[in-house]
Amino acid sequence: MKLSRKYLLTGGVVLIAVAAVLLKYWDYVVNPWTRDGQVRAEVIQITPRVSGPIVKLAVKDNRFVQAGDLLFEIDPRTFEASMEQAQAQYDETGDNYLAEEKQVEAAEAQVEVSRATVLQAQSAIKEAAAAIEKNKAELGRQRELLPQKATSQKSVDRAKANYTVSVEKHKGAIAGLTQSRASLAQTEADLAETRANLGALGDANASIREARAAVRQAELNLEFTQVRAPVDGYVTNLNLRLGSQAVTNQPALALVDINSYWIDGFFKETTTGNIHHGDRAIITLMTYPDTPLEGYVDSIGWGIAQQDGSTGFELLPNVSATFEWIRLAQRVPVRIHLQAVPEEIKLRVGTTASVLVMTGSAEDDNNTPVPPVPAALQ
Repeated sequence: MKLSRKYLLTGGVVLIAVAAVLLKYWDYVVNPWTRDGQVRAEVIQITPRVSGPIVKLAVKDNRFVQAGDLLFEIDPRTFEASMEQAQAQYDETGDNYLAEEKQVEAAEAQVEVSRATVLQAQSAIKEAAAAIEKNKAELGRQRELLPQKATSQKSVDRAKANYTVSVEKHKGAIAGLTQSRASLAQTEADLAETRANLGALGDANASIREARAAVRQAELNLEFTQVRAPVDGYVTNLNLRLGSQAVTNQPALALVDINSYWIDGFFKETTTGNIHHGDRAIITLMTYPDTPLEGYVDSIGWGIAQQDGSTGFELLPNVSATFEWIRLAQRVPVRIHLQAVPEEIKLRVGTTASVLVMTGSAEDDNNTPVPPVPAALQ
C-alpha cells in the first residue's frame, strides 16, 4: 500500500511538472514559429565617384565607423590641376565678358552717333529745301524785273545760279540722309550682333554660368577623392590596398548600417494567415540562445520567386519532380522590426534566428517577458 502511494506521488509530481512545462511553453506550440530566420540589415556598397589610385586607407576590415569618417582617399593631384584649370577658364571667361561689355557700349555709342548724323542730314534737307524756295522766288522776281529794265541780265544769271546750287545741295542732302540711314542700320546690326555675342547680363550670362559650373564640377571631383562613410556602421569584406585603382561607379567595399537591423522570418504559408501587422514577435538568435529579443511584425511578403515554370535550357520551362501525395508548404518572408537590443548582443547580418509570432497581440499591451525558445525548437 505504501509502495502504491509512493508511485502515485511520484507520478503526480511528474504530471504536474509536465503540465507546468507545457503551460510554460504553450505560446511556442500554438503560435506560428520558425527556425528559418535571418538577421538582416541595409548593406551599403561604397562606390567612388571618381577614378584613381588609392593613396590613403583610413579603415580596417570589420571596424566600426561613424557617419562622415574617412574611409579612403584617391590621389587628388589630377583633380587639383583640373580645378585650377577650371578656375583659370572661369577668370578668362569673366575677362572676355567684360571686354564684350565694352564692345556693346562702343556699339551703342556708335548707334547714337549714327542717329545724330541722320538728324543732321534731315536738318540739312530742310535747309536745302528752304534755300530752293528762296532762290526760286528770287529767280522769278529777277525775271519779272528784267523786261522792265529794273534789273540786269547779270543779276538774273546770278539768281539762276543760286537756284541751281540750292537744288544740287538739296539732292546732296537727300543722298546724305540715305547714307546716314544706311550707316545707322549697320551700326544697329553691329550692336545687335555684339549683344548676341555677349548674351545675358551679369550672373545670368551663359558663358559665365558654364564656366562657374565647370569650377563647381572640378571642386566636387576633388571633394569626391575623399570617400566618407554615409552612415554609422561596420566595414566588412575590405579587400582594398594602398595603390589599388578605384574605378568610378564600381563598388569598393561594403558598409553595414547598424541602425537598420531587422529579422526576416520565413514562415510556412499555412501559418501566415494568422500573422498580422503589429503582432508581437520573440526572436532567439542562435548566437545568443539564452537572450531572447522582442519585436513586432512590420510586414509580410507579397510574393516569392517561382521555380516551376521558369525558363530553362533552350527556353523550355523548368519543372521539378514532386511526389503527388506530398505537398510541401512554401515559405513566405515576414519582416520583423526589432525593438530595444541589449548592448551585449552583437547582431551580424546573415546569422540564424528562431522567430515566434504571438498572434492577436497587435492591440495587446502585455509586455510580460518571454523566455528563449526551447533548444528543441531553436
